[in-house]
Parts: sequence; C-alpha cells; structure tokens
Amino acid sequence: MALTACSSGDSGDSNDSGDSSKKSGSGSSSSSSEKLSGTVTVFAAASLKESFTALGKTFEKEHPGTKVAFNFGGSDALAASITSGAPADVFAAASPKTMKTVTDAKDAKGTPVTFVRNQLEIATLPGNPKKIRTLKDLTRSGLKVALCAKEVPCGAAAQKALTAAKLKLTPVSYEQDVKGALTKVQLKEVDASVVYKTDVKAAGGKVAGVEFPESEQAINDYPIAPLKNAQNAEAATAFIALVKSAQGQKVLGQAGFLKP
Repeated sequence: MALTACSSGDSGDSNDSGDSSKKSGSGSSSSSSEKLSGTVTVFAAASLKESFTALGKTFEKEHPGTKVAFNFGGSDALAASITSGAPADVFAAASPKTMKTVTDAKDAKGTPVTFVRNQLEIATLPGNPKKIRTLKDLTRSGLKVALCAKEVPCGAAAQKALTAAKLKLTPVSYEQDVKGALTKVQLKEVDASVVYKTDVKAAGGKVAGVEFPESEQAINDYPIAPLKNAQNAEAATAFIALVKSAQGQKVLGQAGFLKP
C-alpha cells in the first residue's frame, strides 16, 4: 500500500516541483529557498519506526504542504526493493553493508552519512521469568529464542556477538526484521529475542531488557542517503538535514540510539 500510494504521489510531486521551478524562473538563484511541497518517501530500517515517525510529523509541521511516507522493514529487503526500482527518495539503513547494496548499484546520490549507532540487547518477558542474565543463558536447553535473519543487520550483529562469545545458538525462528523478533516475545511465542536497545525501550513495559557485554563488539552504524532517482529531491535533502540536526539527534537519542 505504501509503495502504491508513494508512487502516484511522487509522480505528482515531481511535476509540481518542475512547475514550481518554471514559475519561479531565473529570479530564484537557490532552489533551497523555494517552499517544499509534495510527498517524500523514506525507506528506513524497522528499528527507526518510532523515532522517524515522530520526525516525520515534525517535518510536515515545519513544511506545510509536505507529507512523509515511510516504508519500514528489514534493511536488506528495503535495499533490494530500491535496486529493483521501487520509488523512494531517502534510504536509512541499519548497517553499512545493506547501504552498500544500494551504493554499489549506483542508486544513491552522494556519500551516505552515519547518523546514529545502535546496540543489541536481550528482550525477555516482563519480570524476566526465565532469569536470563547473560548471552550464554540463551543457549540453555528448552529455552525458546528468536533471532533476526542472518542477512538482516540485527541478525548479523547477533551472530557477531555470539561468535565473540564463542557460543552457538539455534533459534526456534529467524525473523525478517527486528520488530518481528520483538513481537515473538510480546506474544509469548518465545522466551527471549536478541534485538536492539531502542526496540526494548520503544516497547515500554511489554518486555524487559537484559544487557550483555558482547554487544559492544557488534554495534551497528546507521547510514542515510538521498537516492539518485528521487522524485522529490529537495524534500529528501531537507528530511536528511532534519535527521542530522540537533533536533533530530535529540529525538533519536531519547529513543536510545547512540551518537555516530
């Protein structure tokens, strides 16, 4: 639904932008001074959902006439969609590796910039009934654990942490994004999941978080970049500027993200 809506909206936005430029003529020497309008489509890692949604509302308020349309999901799947031609203006990934998929395909404009970092945490049921204290505890017999799929940044980070701890863990399920892994705990389908600290924080009292030292060896950088075929390039640039601004960094910091 998001892609369909964004596609038609972006098409219109592109025309509007062109008309605006024609109307302003040569009298405007700087396109950045022109009023932004139309839809800006942002593909972003699932772990950014809460903070980016808040920033999207701020953006729309600061730029009347604009709309921010989000597509949240696993960074690997989003990157594949972009390289397959899905219409998008901005890509915010949960790892440099998934961003590289887009830059290697020459679908990004300019050099991606790391805007935040994120660290893993173990999510358990409220009260931690299984008394999980360490990463090694997840390997206990009879314990049901969910992980993100290995190709997803949160899954790759979890595998890196497990390798650092010299542990082998076979989960009962691999989820396509971090929200899926977290939901498994919330629905009591598993005893624990390895997710990001930001997801534990966003869930409030629905889960409990358990920190583990190995997570420091698997911190993910989050890069962001405008896309080459953006339908609303000016709005894309402005949204990225908001994310990188002090205001944007404050929202992301409150969500639990680490400074770049």
